[in-house]
Parts: sequence; structure tokens; C-alpha cells
Amino acid sequence: MTSAQVDKEYGGDGTAGGPTGGSAPEEGYERGLGSRQVQMIAIGGAIGVGLFMGAGANIAKAGPSIILMYALAGVVIFFIMRALGELLLYRPVSGSFAEYAREFLGPFFGFATGWTYWLMWVVTGMAELTAAAIYIHFWFPQIPQWVSALVFLVVLFGVNLISVKIFGEVEFWFSMIKVTAIIGMIVIGLGVLTLGFSDAGDTAAASNLWAHDGIFPNGIGSSLMTLQGVMFAYLAVELVGVTAGESENPEKTLPKAINTLPWRIIVFYVGALTVILAVVKWTEFSAGASPFVHAFEKMGIPLAASIVNFVVLTAALSSCNSGMYSTGRMLRDLAANSEAPKLFGRLNSRKTPAFGITVSVALMGIGVVLNYIVPEKAFGYVTSVATAAGIWTWMMILLSHIRYRRGVRAGRLPASSFPAPGGSVFSWVAVGFLALVTCLIAYDEDARISLYVGAVWAVGLLIGWQLLKRRAPRATAGDPAREYASAE
Repeated sequence: MTSAQVDKEYGGDGTAGGPTGGSAPEEGYERGLGSRQVQMIAIGGAIGVGLFMGAGANIAKAGPSIILMYALAGVVIFFIMRALGELLLYRPVSGSFAEYAREFLGPFFGFATGWTYWLMWVVTGMAELTAAAIYIHFWFPQIPQWVSALVFLVVLFGVNLISVKIFGEVEFWFSMIKVTAIIGMIVIGLGVLTLGFSDAGDTAAASNLWAHDGIFPNGIGSSLMTLQGVMFAYLAVELVGVTAGESENPEKTLPKAINTLPWRIIVFYVGALTVILAVVKWTEFSAGASPFVHAFEKMGIPLAASIVNFVVLTAALSSCNSGMYSTGRMLRDLAANSEAPKLFGRLNSRKTPAFGITVSVALMGIGVVLNYIVPEKAFGYVTSVATAAGIWTWMMILLSHIRYRRGVRAGRLPASSFPAPGGSVFSWVAVGFLALVTCLIAYDEDARISLYVGAVWAVGLLIGWQLLKRRAPRATAGDPAREYASAE
């Protein structure tokens, strides 16, 4: 059963065989995300805790060259998003990555992609809860990390259960805060550089980008080793694809959201980090501290540092909020294809997949436990696992796009109204880049744990697939990949 047939099994009212509802009868969701919300979700997806929190450790390892690493990774992310955009306009569905993998690579890859993307967001939710707890610690050091993490988990859970409109509105304002703060920081930083005001005015200079042992102070190898952390910063840009089934006008809003991605990367990553590293020399940054907060403290503006801390707190909560949203939708897509229990396919009266969200949030609670047991290492552990799961998802998007392009060239599939530039060439380039990042993760002793977890996860998926084949042979039958593989 495909997601297009989901309401034959799961009605729009959340009961089996019930009537469909809303303007999306093929999936039963309410198309409650307007253009401004989708645009801001896309913008906010490119600004997360990986930039606000993880950039500190990356700067300490790579120095000013971290700017080049974010720019390089950003180019590859744009290739991935244009590949996804072409698929989305070919067939916009919620749970898109799993659907496309299922159609172009085979049933198992749809099954594996759906569950892996779900795992990515559960783990990312743990990372964001950890980061949010650390930011609260900035103001209230007496509050244990695990207490803050638990409070945020419960509040965001309530937001996601109400309706997609509430989710979209909360995410809109979270993203607005992040965007406004980064632009403000860039403006203030440029003022420090050009006018020389504040405590950092005497030492702030563009020469800080190369004066302290060069652009690659620790060597190119050390810079490349930051790529796995850099890629974590870009997790969630693909969330636009998950919103396809609940967007009011996906044919209009999705291409616009994807095409503005390069500007978001230039401004929010390359621009912001360039200004920060010009104002404060790279040797003053360290892991575990936000470079944005440190930069304002260096300028002698304590109130501004608190404001930035509030902003990075909203960034973490925004990402966790998005995670809860996407996990419920992905589980519903899996249930629609008989790859997850039927309970995950049901919508509540507000047309949200409440059961899937509830189970996902319960597992995110493991992050609260990690903050209790190993608060100083919790963030690093979960980000490495999330990155590995994200790389799998991006790989599936790219390989599905390559197969889709083969089908179009052979005349077996209709062309998308939003073709990726260069056809599948840039998709192959991106595949090679992701393979390189995977090798770097294997080489990094601290990040290697993600591959161990990935191996265990892969074994679990294979076992689950074999059990599924025995219980639901029709759901696992067929291999559409063969049809497209022969079309050159």
C-alpha cells in the first residue's frame, strides 16, 4: 500500500476506514502550513544548534578555515536540496524521502530510509534538548541539565499534539528570532570592525582571519575532520520535503524555499562566522561554548550575550520542535506501507499523528537520561549518531534522484517542473562528498561511535525486514529499482 492510498486504511479522522478530511484527501493531513510558514521553516532549518553550539568546537579544530568548510558543505547541501526539489515537484508527498527510496531503489530502502530518518530526528531531539539545557545553565547554573531538558520535552510535546497550524506558527517565530539575531550580530560585528567601538574594537580586524598561523593553522587534515560536525549543522534543511503533504501550495512554496538556500548559507553561516572570526581571533574559542555568546562577551556587552544565549536557546527548541513534527509523519508513512504498526498511521481529531509523536517523544526522553548520567559528553555522542543517520537520508535522496533522471530520459516518467541543474551529475558529486565524510567519521576516534551504532541499527533493520517479509509479504514484494536501473 502506498501513501497515496493511506486513507483507504487510515481515515482523515484518525480511524480505520473513516472519511478523508481537509484538502489533501490522499493523505488525510490538514494543509495548514502557509507560504510564510514554509519559507521560515526552510530558513530556520538552516540555522540550528550545529551552528550556534557546534561551531565552537569546529573553530578550535580548524581555525579560520572553518568558514571554507561550511561553504563547501553548503554547496553540496544545495545539490542535495535541488535533487530533492525535483522529486518533490514530480510527486509531493509527506514522508517524501522514504517514498522516493521505495519507488526508485526498492521496498527495503524505503523501509530503511523511513526508520533511519525517524532515528535521526529522535537522536537530534536529544541533542537539542541537551543544548537547550546547557543554555539555561548560562543563566541558572544551579538547575541540573536533565531538569531543563525534561521541561522543554514536555512543553514541545504539547505544541505538536495540538495542530499543524500551531506547530507552523511556533516554528515561524522561533525562526524569526534566529534570523533577526544573526543579522543583528553581523551588523554589530561590522560596526566593531569599521568603527572600532566596544572592548573588542582595538583587536578586531579582518587580518584575524589569517594572522594567527594562517587560514589552516592546524593543517588541511584537521579542517577536513570538522566536516562531520559541519554536516550536522545542516541537518533539517531537508525538512521542507516532509512539509510537502501539509503545504497549502507546494508547487509554489517548495521551489522558492529551496532556491533561497544559497543565500541563507552565505548570510547565516559564511557571513556570520567571517564576522565573528574577524572580531575575535580563533584561538579564543573552545568546544562546549557558543561562539556567538563568547563574541558578545568579548565586546563587553553582557546584556547582548544574554540575548544571544536566548536566541541560541530558541534555535535548539526550534530544531527539537521540528524533530517531533517529522518523526510522527515518517512513522505514519511507514504504517501506510505496512512497515510499522497500524497505530502509527492514525490521526487524532486535529489531524496530527499523535501516537507516533508520543512514542518518539518518549524515546527522546533518553536524552534526559544522558544529561543526568554524562552531561559533559551527551551532546557529542548524539550529534555524531544524528550525522550518520542524516548522511544515509541524503544518500537516499541523491540515489533516488539519479534513478528518477534515468526514468525521465527513458521516457518512462514525466519530467518534473523543477529540474535540478546539471541533471544527475551534481548528485553524483554530492554522493562522493558524503562518502568522504563517512570515511572521516570512521577516522575520528570520538565520532566513530556513530558507525558502531549505525552497524547495530543496520542489523536491526535487516532483522526487521525479514520479519516483515514473513508477516506481510505483499508489502515487501516487488523491486521497482530494476525497471529504472536499465533505463540509461
